[in-house]
Amino acid sequence: MVTASDLVAYAAFTDGHHAQAFPSFGSERTGAPVVSYCRIADRPIRTREPVLTPDLVIVQDPTLLPIMDVFAGLVPDGYALVNSSKSLHELGVDDVVAAHEPGHIIAIPATEIAKEHVGRPLPNAVMLGGAAALTGLVRLESVEEAIRGKFHGRIGEANVAAASAAYELVSRMIEGKEENDA
Repeated sequence: MVTASDLVAYAAFTDGHHAQAFPSFGSERTGAPVVSYCRIADRPIRTREPVLTPDLVIVQDPTLLPIMDVFAGLVPDGYALVNSSKSLHELGVDDVVAAHEPGHIIAIPATEIAKEHVGRPLPNAVMLGGAAALTGLVRLESVEEAIRGKFHGRIGEANVAAASAAYELVSRMIEGKEENDA
């Protein structure tokens, strides 16, 4: 998640925004949940506080859903992207879906897309491509540039392909051409 928020910040800079990315580690043990924030604005960002009312929540590990409120503070017109091949109903987030605008809370099989394109279950790039399509906050081209800046050669191109596949999937979902059970 730390790398993902750094990549979003990089993409936002590329698009001419101000951005700030920073992690928050609740526990100093391996395997503990990690929260990472990215703040994007059209003016300089002065605050260094955690984001308490996010406009976007990205959940890379759906096993966190029953044990913590990952959607805490999500603004009513905000967005959420969950990494899961299960439907939102199967994930038990019907209340979150009902509290937000239609189509703003979606799930995509990011791990499966990553395995297909990258060969490993690393959904960072997939989730970033999906978030770009869902929110329109950053352009896909900026996400691709950020990925190429962080990962070079074949690995970078595989992650770009994964991000692009997610962008296309989410775009189709938004247009109503794919089922999302929301």
